[in-house]
Amino acid sequence: MKVLGISGSLRRDSHNTKLLGVASEMFERYGVEFEIYNDLRAVPPYDEDDDREPTPAAVARLRAAVARADGVFFSTPEYNHSIPGQLKNAVDWLSRPAGSGALSGKHVAVIGASAGMFGAVWAQAELRKVLAAAGARVVEGEVAVGHAHTRFDEQGRFTAPELGEQVDAVIEALLAAVEPGESAELAA
Repeated sequence: MKVLGISGSLRRDSHNTKLLGVASEMFERYGVEFEIYNDLRAVPPYDEDDDREPTPAAVARLRAAVARADGVFFSTPEYNHSIPGQLKNAVDWLSRPAGSGALSGKHVAVIGASAGMFGAVWAQAELRKVLAAAGARVVEGEVAVGHAHTRFDEQGRFTAPELGEQVDAVIEALLAAVEPGESAELAA
Protein backbone atom coordinates (compact mmCIF):
# COMPACT_ATOMS: atom_id res chain seq x y z
CA MET A 1 0.00 0.00 0.00
CA LYS A 2 1.21 3.51 -0.78
CA VAL A 3 0.14 6.78 0.86
CA LEU A 4 1.12 10.24 -0.34
CA GLY A 5 1.65 13.00 2.22
CA ILE A 6 0.97 16.59 1.21
CA SER A 7 1.89 19.53 3.43
CA GLY A 8 -0.03 22.72 2.84
CA SER A 9 2.92 24.76 4.00
CA LEU A 10 5.69 25.96 1.71
CA ARG A 11 7.87 27.18 4.59
CA ARG A 12 11.33 25.60 4.87
CA ASP A 13 10.95 24.76 8.58
CA SER A 14 7.24 23.94 8.35
CA HIS A 15 5.49 22.45 11.37
CA ASN A 16 3.12 20.64 9.00
CA THR A 17 5.96 19.06 7.07
CA LYS A 18 7.45 17.97 10.43
CA LEU A 19 4.05 16.51 11.26
CA LEU A 20 4.21 14.45 8.05
CA GLY A 21 7.72 13.36 9.03
CA VAL A 22 6.36 11.94 12.29
CA ALA A 23 3.50 10.31 10.38
CA SER A 24 6.00 8.77 7.96
CA GLU A 25 7.60 6.78 10.78
CA MET A 26 4.17 5.61 11.92
CA PHE A 27 3.14 4.52 8.42
CA GLU A 28 6.39 2.52 8.16
CA ARG A 29 5.39 0.56 11.28
CA TYR A 30 2.27 -0.55 9.38
CA GLY A 31 4.37 -1.60 6.38
CA VAL A 32 2.98 1.24 4.28
CA GLU A 33 5.09 3.10 1.75
CA PHE A 34 4.77 6.79 2.60
CA GLU A 35 6.05 9.52 0.30
CA ILE A 36 5.96 13.24 1.08
CA TYR A 37 5.17 15.36 -1.97
CA ASN A 38 7.64 18.27 -2.00
CA ASP A 39 6.81 20.16 -5.19
CA LEU A 40 3.65 22.08 -4.26
CA ARG A 41 5.42 25.40 -4.80
CA ALA A 42 5.84 24.60 -8.53
CA VAL A 43 2.12 24.11 -9.21
CA PRO A 44 0.86 27.14 -11.17
CA PRO A 45 -2.37 28.96 -10.28
CA TYR A 46 -5.39 27.09 -11.59
CA ASP A 47 -6.66 28.59 -14.83
CA GLU A 48 -9.17 26.65 -16.89
CA ASP A 49 -7.48 27.99 -20.03
CA ASP A 50 -4.33 26.09 -18.99
CA ASP A 51 -6.21 22.92 -18.07
CA ARG A 52 -5.68 21.16 -21.38
CA GLU A 53 -3.06 18.99 -23.03
CA PRO A 54 -0.26 19.27 -22.51
CA THR A 55 -0.92 19.79 -18.84
CA PRO A 56 1.64 21.99 -17.07
CA ALA A 57 4.50 19.70 -15.98
CA ALA A 58 4.15 20.41 -12.24
CA VAL A 59 0.43 19.64 -12.42
CA ALA A 60 1.05 16.41 -14.31
CA ARG A 61 3.55 15.33 -11.62
CA LEU A 62 1.10 16.15 -8.83
CA ARG A 63 -1.80 14.36 -10.51
CA ALA A 64 0.37 11.32 -11.21
CA ALA A 65 1.62 11.18 -7.61
CA VAL A 66 -1.94 11.27 -6.27
CA ALA A 67 -3.16 8.73 -8.84
CA ARG A 68 -0.35 6.28 -7.85
CA ALA A 69 -1.25 6.50 -4.16
CA ASP A 70 -3.87 4.39 -2.45
CA GLY A 71 -4.57 7.26 -0.08
CA VAL A 72 -3.52 10.85 0.61
CA PHE A 73 -2.58 12.25 4.02
CA PHE A 74 -2.86 16.05 4.17
CA SER A 75 -1.34 18.28 6.84
CA THR A 76 -2.46 21.89 6.73
CA PRO A 77 -1.56 25.11 8.49
CA GLU A 78 -4.20 27.77 9.02
CA TYR A 79 -3.97 31.10 7.22
CA ASN A 80 -6.67 33.64 8.07
CA HIS A 81 -8.89 30.89 9.50
CA SER A 82 -8.73 28.83 6.30
CA ILE A 83 -6.44 26.74 4.12
CA PRO A 84 -3.37 28.23 2.42
CA GLY A 85 -3.92 29.39 -1.16
CA GLN A 86 -1.30 27.07 -2.62
CA LEU A 87 -2.97 24.02 -1.07
CA LYS A 88 -6.42 25.08 -2.28
CA ASN A 89 -4.92 25.66 -5.71
CA ALA A 90 -3.49 22.12 -5.76
CA VAL A 91 -6.88 20.68 -4.79
CA ASP A 92 -8.47 22.68 -7.62
CA TRP A 93 -6.07 21.11 -10.13
CA LEU A 94 -6.61 17.64 -8.61
CA SER A 95 -10.40 18.01 -8.85
CA ARG A 96 -10.33 18.36 -12.64
CA PRO A 97 -11.81 17.06 -14.83
CA ALA A 98 -14.93 17.23 -12.68
CA GLY A 99 -16.05 13.80 -11.56
CA SER A 100 -12.89 12.02 -12.66
CA GLY A 101 -9.99 14.08 -11.28
CA ALA A 102 -7.14 12.48 -9.35
CA LEU A 103 -9.01 12.97 -6.06
CA SER A 104 -12.26 11.40 -7.26
CA GLY A 105 -12.94 8.39 -5.05
CA LYS A 106 -9.54 8.71 -3.34
CA HIS A 107 -9.44 8.09 0.42
CA VAL A 108 -7.88 11.05 2.23
CA ALA A 109 -7.17 12.14 5.80
CA VAL A 110 -6.57 15.64 7.15
CA ILE A 111 -4.52 16.77 10.14
CA GLY A 112 -2.91 20.11 10.92
CA ALA A 113 -0.61 22.24 12.99
CA SER A 114 -0.36 25.94 13.68
CA ALA A 115 1.52 28.31 15.94
CA GLY A 116 -1.80 29.40 17.45
CA MET A 117 -3.58 27.53 20.22
CA PHE A 118 -6.25 25.85 18.07
CA GLY A 119 -4.00 23.76 15.81
CA ALA A 120 -5.56 24.70 12.48
CA VAL A 121 -8.99 23.25 13.29
CA TRP A 122 -10.81 25.70 11.00
CA ALA A 123 -8.39 25.04 8.16
CA GLN A 124 -8.84 21.30 8.63
CA ALA A 125 -12.63 21.68 8.44
CA GLU A 126 -12.32 23.84 5.32
CA LEU A 127 -9.94 21.37 3.68
CA ARG A 128 -12.25 18.44 4.43
CA LYS A 129 -15.11 20.36 2.81
CA VAL A 130 -13.08 21.19 -0.31
CA LEU A 131 -11.76 17.63 -0.63
CA ALA A 132 -15.27 16.20 -0.36
CA ALA A 133 -16.46 18.61 -3.04
CA ALA A 134 -13.58 17.38 -5.22
CA GLY A 135 -14.91 13.83 -4.88
CA ALA A 136 -12.46 12.52 -2.27
CA ARG A 137 -13.56 10.12 0.43
CA VAL A 138 -12.57 11.94 3.61
CA VAL A 139 -12.00 9.71 6.63
CA GLU A 140 -12.98 10.67 10.16
CA GLY A 141 -10.38 11.91 12.60
CA GLU A 142 -8.63 15.11 13.52
CA VAL A 143 -5.29 16.09 14.94
CA ALA A 144 -4.95 19.71 16.00
CA VAL A 145 -1.37 20.54 16.93
CA GLY A 146 -1.61 23.94 18.58
CA HIS A 147 1.46 25.94 19.62
CA ALA A 148 3.30 23.80 17.08
CA HIS A 149 6.61 25.59 17.66
CA THR A 150 6.69 23.93 21.11
CA ARG A 151 5.48 20.48 20.03
CA PHE A 152 8.57 19.11 18.27
CA ASP A 153 12.02 18.39 19.66
CA GLU A 154 15.33 18.94 17.83
CA GLN A 155 14.93 15.60 16.00
CA GLY A 156 11.43 16.49 14.79
CA ARG A 157 9.64 14.16 17.21
CA PHE A 158 6.64 15.09 19.34
CA THR A 159 7.24 16.51 22.80
CA ALA A 160 3.79 15.25 23.88
CA PRO A 161 3.06 11.50 23.46
CA GLU A 162 -0.71 12.03 23.15
CA LEU A 163 -0.13 13.76 19.80
CA GLY A 164 1.45 10.58 18.44
CA GLU A 165 -1.57 8.60 19.61
CA GLN A 166 -3.89 11.03 17.82
CA VAL A 167 -1.91 10.86 14.57
CA ASP A 168 -1.82 7.07 14.82
CA ALA A 169 -5.63 6.98 15.19
CA VAL A 170 -6.06 8.99 11.97
CA ILE A 171 -3.56 6.77 10.18
CA GLU A 172 -5.51 3.70 11.31
CA ALA A 173 -8.76 5.26 10.04
CA LEU A 174 -7.20 5.95 6.65
CA LEU A 175 -5.68 2.48 6.35
CA ALA A 176 -8.98 0.85 7.35
CA ALA A 177 -10.75 2.79 4.59
CA VAL A 178 -8.27 2.00 1.83
CA GLU A 179 -8.19 -1.31 0.04
CA PRO A 180 -4.74 -1.91 -1.54
CA GLY A 181 -4.87 -1.31 -5.27
CA GLU A 182 -8.38 0.20 -5.14
CA SER A 183 -7.26 3.72 -6.02
CA ALA A 184 -5.12 2.48 -8.90
CA GLU A 185 -8.20 0.73 -10.30
CA LEU A 186 -10.30 3.90 -9.92
CA ALA A 187 -7.66 5.95 -11.76
CA ALA A 188 -7.55 3.50 -14.70
